[in-house]
Order: sequence, then structure tokens, then C-alpha cells
Amino acid sequence: MRRLISAVCLSLCAALPAYSAECITNKGAFAQYKQTLAGQAAAAGVGQRGLAALQNARLSDITWRFESNPGNQTGTLQGDPAKFLAKRSGSTAENFINQTRAKIARNPNTFGSIERTYGVPASILATIWGLETSWGGYLGGTAVVDGAVTLSSYCRRHPRFEPHAIAALDMVDSGILSPSTKGGPSGELGHMQFLAGNWLKYRVDGNGDGRSDPYNADDALATAANMLRRNGWRPGEPFGEGTHNFNVLSVWNDSGNYLRAIVYSAQRAGG
Repeated sequence: MRRLISAVCLSLCAALPAYSAECITNKGAFAQYKQTLAGQAAAAGVGQRGLAALQNARLSDITWRFESNPGNQTGTLQGDPAKFLAKRSGSTAENFINQTRAKIARNPNTFGSIERTYGVPASILATIWGLETSWGGYLGGTAVVDGAVTLSSYCRRHPRFEPHAIAALDMVDSGILSPSTKGGPSGELGHMQFLAGNWLKYRVDGNGDGRSDPYNADDALATAANMLRRNGWRPGEPFGEGTHNFNVLSVWNDSGNYLRAIVYSAQRAGG
């Protein structure tokens, strides 16, 4: 999956419980890491289904390779949101923005309801949706548990991601995920590619069916809006660079390139 893993939303991890499994720097230590993590997961309340998923988790080679080459994650597009959009979408910025605008037009009730409830513009949400999964066209090819546990084991990411690995196991335990549910290589899941801990904290039943499912677009979009609103989004205020709302967007993704791309697309798609 073509994602800037280093820039996924991390700032909320501090609100999750802290764990202390020893990180690893070589693949051969992965089994030992899982054994240590299992004890901490059990202490955190994860039951047998979640612990079984951990026992069967495999090290994700794509995650390990990506994290072993951090230079690949920064890119050279600083300050050029149009080029960033083109690179991420595999098309042109204009085409991406047109698709974003069309997605909003095809779902006016969904986006309208979310904006009335949370105050987050449709253009912001539709842009993030497009950047993360091409509006649901590609939800990832790595088992969520494998990606989350691999990333949390890696010393450059540990322990910041470990609470999300515990959360992913909890989601398996509660039946929200299966051990084989696919997502991003960092354990991101669903239409908006949430980290597991963030999903559990902010999840919303957006379509009114009595459950919140990250693989349902309405639920995922409403949850993204809820996450932004609860972190200080101010309805009706601008969101360009230097504004309060621009800073709030960093809870979603702390990459300056990514944030500028959201604003560039949203300002045009919403016009």
C-alpha cells in the first residue's frame, strides 16, 4: 500500500495505556517479542481470541522493509501539494480534486449529516478518504494484526505504536476484526485507515445500524469527523495553513506535505 506510514496520526497514542515490551532490531526476535506482548495484552484485558491472533501473527515483511528505509517516507515534495496529490493518487491533482468533488456530489446526505453534527466540511473528509484508500477502492493488503504487531515491535516505532497493537488484538477479541482482516502495513484499518486505538476511542455508528464498523464508509467518515471535532476542530472557521483548524488536522497526520495536500484539495473541491 502506498502510504506515508511515518505520518499517520500518532499524537493520540499518549492517551492510551503505556506498555513496556522490549523492542527488537532483527526479525529473529519477533517470536520473543510476541511472547512478551502476550503477557501485557492479557494484563490489559485481551481475551483468548485476541491472544490466539497474536500467537499466530506473522512478521510483515513489507512493514519491516518500509521501516528499515525511513528515507523513503519523507519524499521531496515539500511545499508542493499538487505534486503530492499526483504522486499519491497516481494521476494528476486536478483529476484527484474532480473525483473528490464527484464523491461529495454522489453522497450529499451522508456528508451533509456529518457536517451538521460535527462541523467538519465534506471536502476535508472526502479528501482524506481519497488520500487514504482512493475512496474505498483499496483498503490494504496486510493483515491488520500482522502489521500492527510488526510495527510495534520495531525499535524506531516502539513503544508509540504498541498501544495500537494491543487495541487491534482487543478488536479481534470483541469480533470487530478477524485475525485475517486486511488493512495497511502499519495496522491501519478501514476506509479512513485508522490506527486501532484511535478507532476504539472515536468510533461512531454513522449509518444507524447499531454498530460501528471501520469498513463501512458512513461509519468511518463520521468517526473521522468525530476525531477531528473532539480534538478541537472549530466549525465554520478556515482551515488553511497557519489556522487553528490546520493545526487540528495534524492529529490525523503530522506530515506537513500531507496537511498541505488536504487543504489544497479541500479548498478546491469545496468551492
